Amino acid sequence: MDENIEVPQYFLCPISLQIMKDPVTTVTGITYDRENIEHWLLTAEDVTCPATNQPLPRDSDLTPNHMLRRLIQAWCVVNAKNGIDRIPTPKTPLHKSTVVNLIRKLKNPVMYIDSLKKMDELANENEKNRKCMAEAGSARAMVLFVLKCFKEGKTTGLEEALRTLHLTWNPSIIENQQLVQDNLDLVESLTWILKSTNIENNIVTKTQALIVLKKVLEVATPSLLNRLNPDFVKEMVNFLQCNKLKTSQQAVKSTLQILIQMCPLGTNRMKIVEAGAVFELVETELDQNLESKKITELIFTLLAHLCSCADGRAQFLKHPAGIAMVTKRLLRISHATDDGGLHIFALISRFSATNEVLIEMLRVGGVSKICMLIQADCADDLKKKAREILRLHSNVWRNSPCIQVYLLTRYAR
Repeated sequence: MDENIEVPQYFLCPISLQIMKDPVTTVTGITYDRENIEHWLLTAEDVTCPATNQPLPRDSDLTPNHMLRRLIQAWCVVNAKNGIDRIPTPKTPLHKSTVVNLIRKLKNPVMYIDSLKKMDELANENEKNRKCMAEAGSARAMVLFVLKCFKEGKTTGLEEALRTLHLTWNPSIIENQQLVQDNLDLVESLTWILKSTNIENNIVTKTQALIVLKKVLEVATPSLLNRLNPDFVKEMVNFLQCNKLKTSQQAVKSTLQILIQMCPLGTNRMKIVEAGAVFELVETELDQNLESKKITELIFTLLAHLCSCADGRAQFLKHPAGIAMVTKRLLRISHATDDGGLHIFALISRFSATNEVLIEMLRVGGVSKICMLIQADCADDLKKKAREILRLHSNVWRNSPCIQVYLLTRYAR
């Protein structure tokens, strides 16, 4: 665009100050670009008209300003030689009736694939479409479709259905919660997808299944969480073991989040430990080599949960690199990682502190890192945890030439 071109002021969106592509007028009489004002209405804490500060309802009607759009398009055509791109005519906003019609077609054995693809396309376009589809009941339709595929052993259309469910899922809709919160059949159907070997675009579909499974367990009842059988847990751990970061980081994140959501129940923690998760978590963290901060935080959170039971600590200490891995990550990733790492060390120091373990913590630099945490510019709660660990075993560690003695003697019992 030629810098000398003067753009008419009323062509510019008051929010972005860019030429409007789809001008719409609010109830306050001000015209904005649709994308910008919809984002404002969706995210602003105190919803007012950006230009006038008048109250503006979140579900405010936005009236297309066709005349202004035609003027902008005509101006763009006239100034095309100056580097101005023509603005295409915007698509008509999605209506609830269109979504309902697409949902009906899912029952037609000839039309259901085209319907799924169209819904997938619409859900990927914009947030407005996703909201409309959620209100029209697309999540329920996708859940019923997944259950139907499970019962009939069919996999065609699962990728589109799972992605649409993921994008249009709204947990605040009561019907959605009631549909999934105690639905063991849905959990079993998603587990079946993870086990299946004959799904087209295998990795993408399984990643979507994990994302949906995470969303389901977020609203699951304690009864459903308690009924998750050991085979389900083994499948989660196996997926972590077989895929790790060879597939997608999103799949690994979702798997870890699913296991974390199960942890509040002590019986589930034991199932996870018995499935060999502790060893795989250490291996996964070693394999990823600091590529993802989020994955490291999730691994440390899950390990902290699992180390709260004796078998979990035993598995952690059995791994030759367990203590060294936690030591290396301290003070390198985030507050969440430091908190999880110190919690692991605190549990080990309090309940599993054999002489061999204490010497290992000293040998790999764990005790030094704990001392550094006390001196570092970090949160008071982390420093408190670090002091408690040092206070427990200062009599063992104080004779080491690797540790500044004054740091240990300050916290002697």
